[in-house]
Amino acid sequence: MPPLNSYRRDPEAEHPQYAGQYRLESVLGSGGMGVVYLSHSTSGKRLAVKVVHEELAADPEFRARFRQEVAAARRVSGAFTAPVVDADPEAERPWMATLFIPGPTLSEFVKRKGPLPAAELRHVMTGLTEALRDIHRAGVVHRDLKPSNVLLAADGPKVIDFGISRPSDSALRTETGKLIGTPPFMAPEQFSQPRSVGPAADVFAMASVLVHAATGRGPFDSDSPYVVAYQVVHDKPVLKGIPEDLLPLIERCLAKEPEERPTPDILMAELRAVSASYDTQSFAQFDTTSFVPAQRQPVHDEHVSQALKPESRPRVSRRTATAAVALGATLAVLGTAGVLAAQRFTGPERSDPAGTPNAGTSAFRSWDRVLGNGTATPVCSYAATAPALFCAGPGVKAARLDPATGRVLWSRSAGSASNRDTGRPAPVLRDGVLRVVTPDGSRLEGLAPATGKARWTVDISTYNGGFCNAGDVVLLVAPGGSVTAIDGATGKERWHRTLPGHAQPVLTACGDDSVYAAEQAGDGASTLISAVNPASGKVDWQRRLDGTLTPVGVSGGALYLTEANDASQTDAVVRYDPVHRKAVRVPLAQPLENTESTLQGTRVYLLSHRGALVAVDTAHRAQLWRTETSVAEASKPVVSGGRLYFTAADGRLLAVDAASGVPTGQTRARIGKDPSRYVQSVPAPLAVGGRVYATAPDGTVFAVDAKDPSRW
Repeated sequence: MPPLNSYRRDPEAEHPQYAGQYRLESVLGSGGMGVVYLSHSTSGKRLAVKVVHEELAADPEFRARFRQEVAAARRVSGAFTAPVVDADPEAERPWMATLFIPGPTLSEFVKRKGPLPAAELRHVMTGLTEALRDIHRAGVVHRDLKPSNVLLAADGPKVIDFGISRPSDSALRTETGKLIGTPPFMAPEQFSQPRSVGPAADVFAMASVLVHAATGRGPFDSDSPYVVAYQVVHDKPVLKGIPEDLLPLIERCLAKEPEERPTPDILMAELRAVSASYDTQSFAQFDTTSFVPAQRQPVHDEHVSQALKPESRPRVSRRTATAAVALGATLAVLGTAGVLAAQRFTGPERSDPAGTPNAGTSAFRSWDRVLGNGTATPVCSYAATAPALFCAGPGVKAARLDPATGRVLWSRSAGSASNRDTGRPAPVLRDGVLRVVTPDGSRLEGLAPATGKARWTVDISTYNGGFCNAGDVVLLVAPGGSVTAIDGATGKERWHRTLPGHAQPVLTACGDDSVYAAEQAGDGASTLISAVNPASGKVDWQRRLDGTLTPVGVSGGALYLTEANDASQTDAVVRYDPVHRKAVRVPLAQPLENTESTLQGTRVYLLSHRGALVAVDTAHRAQLWRTETSVAEASKPVVSGGRLYFTAADGRLLAVDAASGVPTGQTRARIGKDPSRYVQSVPAPLAVGGRVYATAPDGTVFAVDAKDPSRW
């Protein structure tokens, strides 16, 4: 058997003052990989920031593994795992920041209060099963699930610490001759075939964790890790003390052969038969008086015994106790693989994507359909007059879907046209004609919405400077800057002209009554804005405004814009009143990179390609909140019913409360056959009539009920 990995170090090392923009306030603990510090975000949220040990930062292999840890943690952020707030694996001292909530680890809970009662054990098993389901659906194998990596929050268990996890599409593999994991909670194949460990190993580990939770010991128990390894591979597990209704399930999860273990989906179905009510106060009543923080107190490995001692005061207030258990929980999860704090993102189990209705909601059933050849993300629009979804995708010129069921009513093949994804706009129904751009971007066609038959076609191959659906016309910008309006009903040219003062305008904020042409000065000092009437081409007004500006939309007669700094980062929102020629500038607390923006009333919501979501209210001239979504390269957000909806590059649909910035739910990822494929653009979802429609890289068009995103 290869040697067991038992790397340890003295945690006292040079302590930096900052990790990126985050001030490191105090040491929460230390493990084999790094030191964890308490910090706060700009909005005041508590963070746990892990900074890699200085000598490990110089090891290229370790840096590769840390990058993998960050990537895995970002991919699995969800209801039962920890969202990553920020990270920089390329820094001189790599670091990662996660949100931080109260709650002891399972190992600490069992150590202090003994084995879990049957009801709590069932709840933990259900939560861990759901966690593994979401982790595996994201294409990640944890590989180190153990009691110290299960955090018992008041609302249920959270799986943390993805320090040695491995995405299924990762090129990084376990080195020959090395074992990574914790022997009492490793599957047999982790000892015999460590390079081919799959999701079934996590199921085995979960069962071992549950045995520990139920009995205070593991199914394979010895002081020697080598003896434990032999027992895991060859011996039967010791399961005395397991509740009878859970015993058969745990036995199957501990099967020696990976293919004989049930998947998380199968376990979920069987657990419903043995589900029982759970007292949510049991974890909240955990003895917190022994978890009062000490400054710069290092903690070695996952076993926390006497690391912290009570403060010398006769009574501990409720507020102090809550903070103390939070700090104690973070210390408890420190181990050779590092630490992640947990935060609930979504709520109870989501509805099945195939169409199981959400409990307590309307009769609408969630659905999903693959459009075309399934190699790229479709684009769709919603037509309330039909009602219908009109979509296009690779290999599909256009298709009409029933928004209630997802049934394809008709579909028109792209024929000899290219199947590649050109980032073309979605088909749009206006004035009884469906406007469609062919997949290769060479033609604009008008189709009959009831049948998909062609009514007219226009060659637009020379108009590669811009495209804008506005009212009853389609506006096209030629390379020389001239603008042509095509009548949407007939396909005939309505007007053609060059906008005064513009050499190469960018058409934005396209509405039925107005379109805004923006052109930034070469030195970035100003932007020429022209308000154009799409029906006639007349310029209603024109202004040169200070700064590098991009129009977002119009509300209450005012134009809203974002402003970029010299580094092309969005650093402010501008509200411009063209009647009074007055501009109001609201700076952001921190600049954002590559933002997608949307407008509702006097508020502008900005989503950075790194995942920061910000709300700005120009009426109060203030930034209202900022939330770190851990979603990279997301779509433009849309606002409906008091929520923000946006789509991630991996196909997840996410919901955030628009008033507070609190995440309220997300769907599973729909990555596709090639997870490494770069997604050029992410279409925004459509929120209509209490439903949300979205698309994904695997070619899926899907719909969910907007009533309760926590059940997605």
